[in-house]
Amino acid sequence: MIKTFTHETLLRYVYNELPAKETQSIEQALLHDADLAARCADLLQAQRLLDALQHGPSDRAVDNILQYSRTFMRSS
Repeated sequence: MIKTFTHETLLRYVYNELPAKETQSIEQALLHDADLAARCADLLQAQRLLDALQHGPSDRAVDNILQYSRTFMRSS
């Protein structure tokens, strides 16, 4: 029997948010379904890329904001 998985279910699998039984079901399907494995690999790659993104403003942006705010402090 071929079981289909939604995009949401695959996302939950990638983020380890599924119950153990459902995780096992997906892992069995990944062994036999190349298309599902490719979709899952794409999601894992996207997860790694998103996790690697910078989570705050750059030092240059902070410096620009501080420099701008100093113009108000001088004029007071």
